[in-house]
Amino acid sequence: MTRYRYYTATTLDGYLADEHDSLDWLFVQEQDDGSGETGAPGTYEQFIGTIGAAVMGATTYEWVARHLREKGEAWPYAMPCFVFTHRELEPLDDGVRFVAGPPAEHRAAIEEAAGDLDVWMVGGGALAADFAEAGMLDDVLLSIAPVTLGAGRPLFPRRYELRLTELGRNGAFVVATYDVVGPPTRW
Repeated sequence: MTRYRYYTATTLDGYLADEHDSLDWLFVQEQDDGSGETGAPGTYEQFIGTIGAAVMGATTYEWVARHLREKGEAWPYAMPCFVFTHRELEPLDDGVRFVAGPPAEHRAAIEEAAGDLDVWMVGGGALAADFAEAGMLDDVLLSIAPVTLGAGRPLFPRRYELRLTELGRNGAFVVATYDVVGPPTRW
């Protein structure tokens, strides 16, 4: 069964990016990239082998596109990628598909593209919340950095209950995995 997984990094105060959509805070943190023998949790290498399709919002896609162009790099994802947007955007790869509307309208196509693997909710937080509200978010895999921003793009901009299932450390990051429970029922 296909799982929808929100794998991301966040600041201690719950932001994905600062108010200028910068991730500078992320790239200066100490972490194991998975190439060593430490077996640190939360590495991209451990995660990406489980993924058959990716989903992201337009702001995330535009951030990735801008940084790839600045570095002269190619599209980094080998799997199909669904970008939820109402804007006209340029596809960076043949595997990029632009879609609009609620996540549930695209569930069959996303799961068909993922095959027997999972779906990576790349970002952003509002799209992850939309997927959760559609019953299409199973877990949240967070690398929590020891930094605060005070403002910016929130990790998850709506009230939701999660249940901690795993906890570890990767360099400077606390790595936590949560099952998605649903809208709050107790408060």
